Amino acid sequence: MNIIMENTNLTLKEIIDVTNGNLVYGNENEECISFERDTRAIKDGDIFIGFKGETVDGGIRYKEALENGAKGCIINKCANENLEKIENKFILEVEDTILATQQIAKLKRKKYNIPVVAITGSVGKTSTKDIIASVVSEKYDVLKTQGNMNNHIGLPMTILGLRNHTALVVEMGMNHFGEISTLTKIAKPTIAVITNVGTAHIGILGSRENILKAKMEILDGLQTGGTVVINNDNDLLHTCDLSNYNKVTYGIENESDYMAFDIRREESSSEYKIKIDEKEYKVFVPLAGDHFIYNSLCSIAVGKALNIETEKIIQGIKNFELTGKRNEIIEKNGLKIINDYYNASLDSMKASLGVLKNINATRKIAILGDMLELGEYSEKLHREVGSEAAKDEVDVLCTVGTLAKDIAKEATTLGTKEVYSFDTNEECIEKLKQIIKKGDCILLKASNRMRFGDISNFLQGENLWERKD
Repeated sequence: MNIIMENTNLTLKEIIDVTNGNLVYGNENEECISFERDTRAIKDGDIFIGFKGETVDGGIRYKEALENGAKGCIINKCANENLEKIENKFILEVEDTILATQQIAKLKRKKYNIPVVAITGSVGKTSTKDIIASVVSEKYDVLKTQGNMNNHIGLPMTILGLRNHTALVVEMGMNHFGEISTLTKIAKPTIAVITNVGTAHIGILGSRENILKAKMEILDGLQTGGTVVINNDNDLLHTCDLSNYNKVTYGIENESDYMAFDIRREESSSEYKIKIDEKEYKVFVPLAGDHFIYNSLCSIAVGKALNIETEKIIQGIKNFELTGKRNEIIEKNGLKIINDYYNASLDSMKASLGVLKNINATRKIAILGDMLELGEYSEKLHREVGSEAAKDEVDVLCTVGTLAKDIAKEATTLGTKEVYSFDTNEECIEKLKQIIKKGDCILLKASNRMRFGDISNFLQGENLWERKD
C-alpha cells in the first residue's frame, strides 16, 4: 500500500460541519491536533471532550480543562447554563459528545491512506493486538489501541491519536449486536482479524452462533478487497463462509495457510517451526501457552499480508510485550505468581490453566474467580473450568465468588484433593497465609471486577512470610 500523507489535521470548521455543532465562541479556523477526555491529563493545545457519565457530565469541567492548557472544549449542550468566555479559546456544543467523537474519528480516518488492522474475538484480542503491533512496527510507524480501549469511546479516541503514523492496529470489543458494526465503520480496516468465537457474553447473546454473528460485523467496514484473517482451528470460524473476501487462515490442527509444527513448549516460552514460501523458519514466542502460539501465527498472517519480510516478522514476535495483568509471571518471595486477572471466560481459563500445568514448581495452586455475563450457561461453563482444573492436576484449587463455587464442586467431584471456596478475596488471603509454601506457583485468574490485584499484592508483599507466621 502506498502511504499518502496529506494534511491530516482537522480544523474546527470541519468538526463543526461533521457534528452539526454549535460554536459558542472561538475561531472556526483553529487547527485541532490532539484530543483528551481527562482534565487531569490535559496538555497545552489539547481539545477537551466532555463525556457524560452515569452521574456527571464531564462538560461541566470545561473551565478546568481550559485553565489546564486546552485550546478548546467539545461539550454536550445543556451541560452548562452559563459558559464563561475565555480569550483565544473555543467551546463547541454538540447534541451527544459520544456520537460527535465517533463522527470526528471517522473524518480523521478518511485523511489517512494507511494499513488498518482491526481485531476482534471472544478472547485474546488485546494480546493479539500487542503481538501484531510489534510485528507491524518492524516496517511501519504504528499507533495501537492502548490497554483495552476497544469500545464506542475508546476506539474513536485511539483514532484521534493518529499523527504521523503509517499504520493503525485496533481491537474491537462488544457485548451486544451492532456494536462492532459501529466501530468497524469508523475504523474502515484494510485487514480484519477474528481470533476465535467462544462463550464470553453468551448470557447476553444467547448462543455461540449469535456470538459469531456479532463478531462477523467486523466485515461491515472492511474495505473492498480487504483481507480477513481467521483462526482455522476454531470450530465456528473453520466452517464459516468467507468466499467474498481474501481469506487467510492460521492454525495448529487444521490445514491452514500458516501452521505451526514441531512445537516445543517451555515453562515461560514456546518455539515452533513454520513453512513460509517453501522455506522453513523457527519462531520463538516469549510467553508460554498455546494461545500465544496462535497469536503469533496470526501476526505472521498479518505481517505477510503487509509484505513484511519474514525475518522481521519473527523478530517482531520475539520482541513483543504484553499489556499488563495478562499472563504476567512474577517471581517474588520464593513464589511464582501468574497474574492473569484482567478478564475471564471458559477459553481463557483453560489457557491459563494450561500455562500453570507447564510451570516447574513444587505445587501448583489455582485461584479462580467468577466468570461474568454467562446467564443460563453459568453453572455449565464454571463446571467445565472445574473439570479442566482436575484434568490438569492442580494441587490446590481456591475459588472466590458465588459463581465460582461450581468450579470447586466439579473439581472436587473429579478427584482434586485440596479445594477451598471463598466469598471474598480477604477470606482467600487468610487461607493463603496458612497454606502457601516457598516453591509454589500460584495462578490468579478472574474478571477484573473481582479485584484479584489485592491477592497478588499480598503475595508480593515485603513481609509475606513474617505475616504468614
